[in-house]
Amino acid sequence: MSGLSMRTLRLFSILDLLRSRRTPISAELMAETLGVSMRTIYRDMVTLQDMGAPIRGEGGIGYQIEKGYFLPPIHFDPDEFDAFILGMRMVAARGDLPLAGAAQRAIGKINAVLPDGRHNLQEQSLLAYSTQSEEKVPLPHLSALRAALRERKKLEITYLDLKGRSSTRVIRPLGLTAFDLVWVLTAWCEEREAFRNLRVDRLQSVDCTGAIFSREAGKEFSDYLKTL
Repeated sequence: MSGLSMRTLRLFSILDLLRSRRTPISAELMAETLGVSMRTIYRDMVTLQDMGAPIRGEGGIGYQIEKGYFLPPIHFDPDEFDAFILGMRMVAARGDLPLAGAAQRAIGKINAVLPDGRHNLQEQSLLAYSTQSEEKVPLPHLSALRAALRERKKLEITYLDLKGRSSTRVIRPLGLTAFDLVWVLTAWCEEREAFRNLRVDRLQSVDCTGAIFSREAGKEFSDYLKTL
């Protein structure tokens, strides 16, 4: 996605939650509201505090803005603003229903905190179009793949290749790439001990094994990108 990353949008959402409350908000409630794990919230809070956000509190107690401080409204320069709206509209055009809905919610949240109502994201004359906008290819496993990517969980998948051959394998999901016609999952195949690129629309089944894989040199998405 061009422009702001989904993680950056989540950090904005956390700040928005903190702005709206006078009492501490728990990591559990933030995780439930934003649809992520509590572990993710803890990491995000550390990131925000390291960036200088005036946040006090900790896991198990709750978080709030330090008394005497306020968080200023979000400001975008024109190029940042264009990048954001194009990125969100491309996500809406290319994603599955949960991802498209998340893009629309993100637009609404950012629109709500822009200063003075000077911008309206819903009225911008910038569109993102995909050939799949008219003929949506079902992507029933995309949400599960994104969750596994965030949580670094191994998956057992059944895949139908272009020759019609079906195979079952255990993979480490490493990255998702949205091309105009297809989504591609880059993974580390445990059986082949090699990187594999798999079309998401050809995945017949996706099951979480429950096993979490740690970072390992030579088997990360960044390592795959170096081979291109």
